[in-house]
Amino acid sequence: MEPLSTIEIILRILAQLTPTWIALVATFTISMTYKRRLGLYGKLFDSPIGMIGYGLVMFWVFTAIFGAFDLIVTHDALTQVSGMKNKVPGTPLSGAEEADYAYYLLGGDNLARDIFSRVIKGAWVVVQIAPLATLFAFMVGITLGLPAGYYGGRLDTFLSFTANLILAFPVILLFYLLVTPEIVATGIPSYMATVMFVFPIIFVCILLNSRYHTQPKIRTPLLIGVLGVLIWLYLSLISEAGTKVDIVPNWLDGFNVPGGILVVFVSVVFVNSPTVFRIVRGLALDIKTRDYVAAAQTRGEGPWYIMLWEILPNARGPLIVDFCLRVGYTTILLGTLGFFGLGLPPESPDWGSTINEGRKLLSIYLHPALPPALALLSLVLGLNLLADGLREESLKD
Repeated sequence: MEPLSTIEIILRILAQLTPTWIALVATFTISMTYKRRLGLYGKLFDSPIGMIGYGLVMFWVFTAIFGAFDLIVTHDALTQVSGMKNKVPGTPLSGAEEADYAYYLLGGDNLARDIFSRVIKGAWVVVQIAPLATLFAFMVGITLGLPAGYYGGRLDTFLSFTANLILAFPVILLFYLLVTPEIVATGIPSYMATVMFVFPIIFVCILLNSRYHTQPKIRTPLLIGVLGVLIWLYLSLISEAGTKVDIVPNWLDGFNVPGGILVVFVSVVFVNSPTVFRIVRGLALDIKTRDYVAAAQTRGEGPWYIMLWEILPNARGPLIVDFCLRVGYTTILLGTLGFFGLGLPPESPDWGSTINEGRKLLSIYLHPALPPALALLSLVLGLNLLADGLREESLKD
């Protein structure tokens, strides 16, 4: 077989991404049809910048999801094919069987693995870790930032000092300390996960209790059901056989998180939480002086009700914008960790690892490092544009 031309490579890649295009068209069509009923999300489609950013982000989200189910990838991301080491894009496989895809669309890396499939699988690594880790960081930051800003005093002083202490460390150095094998062997990241992952449970418990404290017939069964599920998820998340935290029997463990991913996850949450705390604290200090907060206090509402149902909803605009930006920062941090070979397994298809492997031969071959670098750039750009669009529309409220 002859190698593919540039036009043929592009057409074949577009064809492989057909499920993503269908999902994008469906999402945009439905969203634009009902945008007047969808609040801030619907207003996003009045902003050209926001729409472009949202399109880039959802492109990678859908690509990651379909790639995880092998609907887009052409080869196994870890399989080495003889004779395909550092082959240029569009090179046909020698001796390919009928069931195999006949080409490496973006070429092969220095271990003869398909770069196109590794970029697609790498998107799944980012989509799994970055948004969820950022969400956990927000749970920690909100749970601590609201009372610090609302109550002030010694509590505010202590929490602010702790946050500033963590922020005083260089981020990369802090990551390096947390993910090095020697530190992991001590069990410190596992113990940190045990503490930090409690915060979502605390947040949901306080949220529901403050909302339904005057309706015990609704509150009690709701809390029992929700907390039961959350505690099971928490124990399944932190428990891993053979580590310092192995507290759940196999039959009760709902899922196993690989040790490397859990360490990276904990590191991201730990690094981002103090910044979120400072943002939430600042918003709480400002909003608690508003008239509607005074009205809630006059009605006899409790402090946590005021914080979670009066202050927090009115701080949602800046927090949503910061969430999008922080997912972008987290994506860059994941890429940085992968580039330096920290945290994730060496064979991981994450974009940072793929860029690092490709840059060793950058003076000879561009194709191993360029696709994951462009993927990382486009996703972070999309998140920044999405944040700009959300900020623009939230200011109009």
